[in-house]
Amino acid sequence: MADFGAHDLETFRAEAREWLAANFPASLRGESLAMEGPEERSADREAWRKAMGEMGWGTPTWPKAYGGGGLSKDQAKLLAEEMNAIGAYNPIGGMGVIMFGPTLLEYGDEEQKRRHIPPIVKGELRWCQGFSEPGSGSDLASLQTKAIDAGDHFVVSGSKIWTSGAHLADWCFCLVRTDPTKKHEGISFVLIDMKTPGVEPRPILLINGTTPFCETFFTDVAVPKENLVGPLNGGWTIAKRLLQHERQGISGAGQLTPGAQAGSVGGPPLEALAKSYVGVDEDGRLADADLRSRITAHLMEAQAFQLTGRRATEESRSNQGPSAVSSILKNVGSKVRQERAELTVEVLGHQGLGWTGEGFDRDEIMAARAWLRGKSGTIAGGSYEIQNNIISKRILGLPETTQKG
Repeated sequence: MADFGAHDLETFRAEAREWLAANFPASLRGESLAMEGPEERSADREAWRKAMGEMGWGTPTWPKAYGGGGLSKDQAKLLAEEMNAIGAYNPIGGMGVIMFGPTLLEYGDEEQKRRHIPPIVKGELRWCQGFSEPGSGSDLASLQTKAIDAGDHFVVSGSKIWTSGAHLADWCFCLVRTDPTKKHEGISFVLIDMKTPGVEPRPILLINGTTPFCETFFTDVAVPKENLVGPLNGGWTIAKRLLQHERQGISGAGQLTPGAQAGSVGGPPLEALAKSYVGVDEDGRLADADLRSRITAHLMEAQAFQLTGRRATEESRSNQGPSAVSSILKNVGSKVRQERAELTVEVLGHQGLGWTGEGFDRDEIMAARAWLRGKSGTIAGGSYEIQNNIISKRILGLPETTQKG
């Protein structure tokens, strides 16, 4: 792996530009990780993943000791600029990068970091999250999946729900109850190999026709004790930290992909789409004045959100990672995306009602599905109401209120 640490920023920019020109396949220009199918990867995509993984640039600021890029914040920013300039996307992603990896770097022991971080950096393994349960969603600390001490291992039994990508995942980071006499203080954080006997993920069909989530059942699953992260019964502290990473990731704050606009969920910019489907007046403006006004307001809100998100991301890198501010970003980001999806369907008119068959192109069909899928955005990663409670207590410092009967 090349060492760019000793170079000044402009030298780094030039060398990064040269490396990208030599390694980024032109066929992938303008694409994104989201466009990649869950079960197959083209030769160009595979080559790009391997190249970025070997450089560690998919996780540019992670420590070199574990395969990360070891770049400074300023170098990582320049790398992102050079990738944007040629329409290159980051091929290393998923829950391992967004949520689990940063948490393990903070709470894992040295052996766990050396075992699990390098495959994440190279995009070699998929991770899923075992947090929510059928009876423990917003009140996550009431979870009942148990881990019984069996000497050199735990025996895990119970079930999780809304386990994203569990049917495709190699590993699961999971919250289990190791002390039934306590609530928050009785939870531990363990890592489960999804190939272990007794693990059974069952995909859930969503209203938009996809199956990204699963019910996941654990029946007497043996988990080695070296897979315990942090202290026994100390999992709630780790979980809270991981949820901050998750909420910042869900918000999409500061993550503009090449050619995308703020608040975009894919497809052409909203204003261009509107002009194409609704038409323009004699001055070249969108013909529907009310719609024009609402789209403008949305774009202003989305741009303000992206700029705020970038600032928060920079602050989190210079301090101790994400904070309770991630709850604000998560709430605003989910609303921005929902609003864009709704405006898109409105702009498309009857063409926004397509589901399958002739008469609708791919973007029109995907717009309808994105609109439906986006409705869960204010629930995933902690509901809108739960985030407001966090904001009121941890950011605004407001006292808790009690209702009198």
